[in-house]
Amino acid sequence: MPTPDYRDPNLPVEERVEDLLARMTLAEKAGQLFHTPLTMNEDGTLDEGGGSLPHGTTALVTDGHLTHVHLVGRYGVRETAEWVNRLQALAADTRLGIPVTLSTAPRHSCVDQRGAPFAGGPFSAWPEPPGLAAIGDAELVERFGDTVRREYLAVGLRVAVHPAVRAGHDLATGHGGADPCGTFGSSAELTGELVRAYVRGLQGPRLGPRSVAAVFTHVPGGDRPLAPAEAAADAGCSRLMPRPARPTRTGTGHGDGDGDGESAGVDFGVVGSGPGFGSGSGRDTPTGPLPERPGFDGIVCTAPGLLTAPGLLTGPAIPDGPHGERGADHLCLAERVARALDAGADQFGGEGCPEVVVELVRSDRISEERVDASVRRLLREKFRLGLFERRYVDPDRAEETVGAAEFTALGATAQRRSLTILTNHSLLPLTDRPNLYVDGVGAQTASLYGNVVTDPAHADVAVLRLRTPHGERPDHAEPFRPGGSPTSPASPASGEERLREILALLDAVPTLVCVTLERPAVLPEIASRAAALVADYGASDTALLDVAFGRARAEGRLPFELRCPTAAMEESAPDVPNTTGTPLFPYGHGLEI
Repeated sequence: MPTPDYRDPNLPVEERVEDLLARMTLAEKAGQLFHTPLTMNEDGTLDEGGGSLPHGTTALVTDGHLTHVHLVGRYGVRETAEWVNRLQALAADTRLGIPVTLSTAPRHSCVDQRGAPFAGGPFSAWPEPPGLAAIGDAELVERFGDTVRREYLAVGLRVAVHPAVRAGHDLATGHGGADPCGTFGSSAELTGELVRAYVRGLQGPRLGPRSVAAVFTHVPGGDRPLAPAEAAADAGCSRLMPRPARPTRTGTGHGDGDGDGESAGVDFGVVGSGPGFGSGSGRDTPTGPLPERPGFDGIVCTAPGLLTAPGLLTGPAIPDGPHGERGADHLCLAERVARALDAGADQFGGEGCPEVVVELVRSDRISEERVDASVRRLLREKFRLGLFERRYVDPDRAEETVGAAEFTALGATAQRRSLTILTNHSLLPLTDRPNLYVDGVGAQTASLYGNVVTDPAHADVAVLRLRTPHGERPDHAEPFRPGGSPTSPASPASGEERLREILALLDAVPTLVCVTLERPAVLPEIASRAAALVADYGASDTALLDVAFGRARAEGRLPFELRCPTAAMEESAPDVPNTTGTPLFPYGHGLEI
């Protein structure tokens, strides 16, 4: 039997796509439209269900025809590479042998977000994107993207579900669902520059066999800034993931209010398209043919939870349940799928119900030609990534590459550069070997810089590390996003008692306070009484102490403003960043020592 054209690497990509598409059944096409979360067993074997996720791997690939999965969890490098090879071998044995495209959320963070399934583990540790924005060096961001690319490639991860951009929100207020951890701060212009550099680092000048496809995740702000989206499209970003714009009291969809407005559209207009795509395929979502998308011909993938009920982002769809965001509760599962396809979605992130697409075609609600349009884009990406020729990885090479000394050193340098000195009342740089009282800092690390004491009364200097607080999110709609109010005291344990403990320490001994800004925090009491106040966005104790003792230079400048009293925050517009008349620390603030 002759080799089918789609397996011939010498043919043009478009010819291979059309040949493969013509051979696919409707069920095989429908399977391409779902990008489902998957776990693996700790020893690198396939997870067949019964764990935290309900999907059995073999059933997903062989019966559901899914060839796009999102790896959830932290595992060893060799085990991950071996799991990838087992998964690809399973896919190779299917009728058409379509390789699996594997995606991941960020894995290069210094900060473990509570409840997040994608903490860094063995990968090189870098500051969060706001820290890269604090440095403001596009060349560094491109190098970061290249490091991510090389480490992901080593273990077979080919799609990065980042960068995330929420430019246009006022990150300091927490309005609009703003979560700055994944963003490059509040400046649309700087964000656009860094997004372009990051995509170049991940994908190179064009998507190819040595690329990792980037997913530009966009949440529109009130002024709908286009710079970041245009930068992503200009850099050739392979995928777009529009996120919900929640309704406001005026129904504009620019904030996160609790008013009576309809669910607002996440508009594909951020990349030059036409009709809107509602956060839950809402009542006003237009229907019709696939919209034209000038300037962006990549893949549009919906955010997790569009079809499933809140709190079940990784579970199976629930027919006739309260699916997704407010404004579309009246729609059944099938109609939500149809509305999303009408609006231009190519793939559903975090979902797994291809049988619904099959039924929509058989009932003539959606044409097979409409499904083909999206499948073409998805197959085109696979061919451009070279997955049909190189689907397997070398576990030995993976262990040599992930967390290599070169990458670790680059990340450590970026951590130091990103630190932002907010105040310094003649404390820094520290000299000699002072008696150190530490809280939130490893005593063993601190002992390399000074004499660690257990009683603040015996200390010359205290070093206190705090994290922006987390709180429970009662809706459980986005469990990976930090909750809590940005007005809470920035401390490991929220509440007045902890704040009193902190202030008592600041009054008793000259104290260097370092606050990890996972989100902007309100720190008036701490800022006024600390001997020095430093912000970090993901940095090790060593990075902090190197800066404190003058062994490294902090270059960071605030990528968003930090507000004064709560009243100022509540009175300001939720969707216009950096406009407070008298912020505690303005956007771009940072001291030299």
